[in-house]
Amino acid sequence: MLFFVLNGSGLLGSRIAAAGDFDCAPHEEREFAGGEHKARPLVSVRDREVVVFHELHAEEDASVNDRLVRLLFFVSTCKQNGARRVTALAPYLPYSRKDRQTKSRDPVTTRYVAALFEAAGADAVVTLDVHTKTAFQNAYRIAAIDLTTVELFAADIAGQSDSTEIAVVSPDGGGIKRAELVRKAVERRANRPVGFGLMEKRRSGGVVSGSLFAGDVQGRVVYIVDDMICGGQTIHRATDAIRARGARQVHAIAAHGLLATGAAEVLNGCGLDSVTLTDSVAPLPAAEADALGSRLRVLTVAPLIAGTLRALDAGTALSDLPPEVFVPRLVRP
Repeated sequence: MLFFVLNGSGLLGSRIAAAGDFDCAPHEEREFAGGEHKARPLVSVRDREVVVFHELHAEEDASVNDRLVRLLFFVSTCKQNGARRVTALAPYLPYSRKDRQTKSRDPVTTRYVAALFEAAGADAVVTLDVHTKTAFQNAYRIAAIDLTTVELFAADIAGQSDSTEIAVVSPDGGGIKRAELVRKAVERRANRPVGFGLMEKRRSGGVVSGSLFAGDVQGRVVYIVDDMICGGQTIHRATDAIRARGARQVHAIAAHGLLATGAAEVLNGCGLDSVTLTDSVAPLPAAEADALGSRLRVLTVAPLIAGTLRALDAGTALSDLPPEVFVPRLVRP
């Protein structure tokens, strides 16, 4: 297997390579006047299994669109030059939140991104905790693999728990399944009952509303589970509701820390005890991460991704990944 890490994704890419004990294959990227670029492998890809890794979140010097195009172009380059199979690896997959029409003439960008990967020649797309698994799987005509952080987060929660009762809360209706899977996994690992809660959330015209809360959190240590944290308002609303109902502690957990400007101020202002993210966005936006300070914890997903790549290369079942890939490993603090 040849593992290419595109420029700007080196931090997590090097962690994945180290965890999987494989090298990063050499490649070249050049920038041209007018904003164009080219990238090419510096080793032969003919008849090889190729994985192209790139992070697709926005940064100051690279938009989501720029990063996506670079990944698509490199996938196509490998395919054009004879690669037997090309897998695009993007832990955070953008445009996944718009997976259905909610207003007249709305786009369905999940499907459009799928069409781009298919047209580029990708044989598989691997991502992590996509926004809606069924929409992701239905959008692609190629292999669409969505890795899950359920066991990683469950192990982390169970490892921190004492005799205090625990509850897992979904901050909106769309995340019920995700939160319930985490709840069941924590219950199994901790060998005791774990409560569940749900916060109402409606979004229209960019305005978030809804105030109903269901679940018993009185005196419990509560974990709000979501797929991503961007502006922080969803977590803020849920935290306020949970605190008002007498929770002992409130922690937020999410796979993807997009952390838009001002997110840390929102999260710091709602009384959270901690915010646990993964390094699917690496590095995290520095100003927001620093502002969160000691509240911020980051678990690496490198062993999970490396184990998946090893399994795909060997043709073994992803359901048989070794338990050590789910062991929580902090990279911050």
